[in-house]
Amino acid sequence: MGQIYLIPNLLGDTEIETVIPSYVVEIIKGLKIFASENPRNTRRFLKKIDKTIDVNLITFLELSEHTDISETETYLKYLKKGNIGIISEAGCPGIADPGADLVNLAHKHNISVIPLVGPSSILLALIASGCNGQKFSFNGYLPIKNNERTKAIKDYERQSFIEDRTQIFIETPYRNKKLFDELTKSLKSETLLTIACDITTSNEYIKTNSVINWKNNFPNIEKKPCIFIIYASELKK
Repeated sequence: MGQIYLIPNLLGDTEIETVIPSYVVEIIKGLKIFASENPRNTRRFLKKIDKTIDVNLITFLELSEHTDISETETYLKYLKKGNIGIISEAGCPGIADPGADLVNLAHKHNISVIPLVGPSSILLALIASGCNGQKFSFNGYLPIKNNERTKAIKDYERQSFIEDRTQIFIETPYRNKKLFDELTKSLKSETLLTIACDITTSNEYIKTNSVINWKNNFPNIEKKPCIFIIYASELKK
């Protein structure tokens, strides 16, 4: 029976050797079965890993938010043929990523799951933010509806203040400006807001500032994948 490898992907236009260890590259080159959200993008990633990889000899399994759990269960049979690599669209699989479903099944069937070292935008943004790294929550996406999103923002800020907790979330890139406006409108002026974008690339942008200093200073993050962090500890000072 094969094993499941959790394979890190790039966070943007970055050279492989700067963010993915050589031993991980060698493991990737040895795999013949991959599960990912978008097999087409996975093919591109493998070609960036090594141009000599023949993608026609590789089995690609689609593992997206639309993949039914019953279909995911059928992927376990491929482990009889060898190891499976799970690849996220960016960063590490299993976080805000449908790969967790296959990993969960693997544990239920006593199949080994091996996480490989690579970039995680969430953790990199957190450690560069200056906010509390001892207690934090990743909250995924905020609600889309205006009133629900505003309530969520204020609830996260309140929890951050009460529990000294850093709150991390993401947004669909084309809604960055709308979210920025909502954050600077809904959060208290002293609350810290971190915006992290294009991490590990030549255009990397990571900035922490109080909300009052963010107002009317929207950074160049339109249509770019971003991590947003709020930390309300300053309200206690």
